[in-house]
Amino acid sequence: MSEQQTVLSTMNTALEAMNDARCPVYASFFGTLGCAASIIFTVFGASYGTAKSAGGIFASGVLRPERLMQNTLCAIMAQILSIYGLVASVIISGDISEKMPRHQGFMQFGAGVSVGLSGLAAGFAIGIVGDVGVRASTQQPRLYIGMVLILIFAEVLGL
Repeated sequence: MSEQQTVLSTMNTALEAMNDARCPVYASFFGTLGCAASIIFTVFGASYGTAKSAGGIFASGVLRPERLMQNTLCAIMAQILSIYGLVASVIISGDISEKMPRHQGFMQFGAGVSVGLSGLAAGFAIGIVGDVGVRASTQQPRLYIGMVLILIFAEVLGL
């Protein structure tokens, strides 16, 4: 083996060691964790929003059954939150690989957690506004437009 080959072999070994330090095996774990967090937390928010607003929908359906389908808007808007989490999870999972830089895994984790927690907060807001808003708009139908506007603003939190 010549001196030039020995130097090249040493340089390749040093580059591989440096690449292993920047691309550790655990980096993909954080990306996967972010992917899971986005779908899990948004589904929790969507299910809470649906369950909380369903109580108001069914209670108001006893008083005014003709407004039952109109009042299901809040439950539908709560379910849209889970779609946001699904989209974020698909985008994050498309970039996950076995060897990836550490910062990329951390960014994917941060993106997943931020999407998930904002979906969870939006689900809480939609559930509370939906429950109270449906009950109020059943007694006073002019409140329906205001409820829809507040629901739209709560949905934007998850977007």
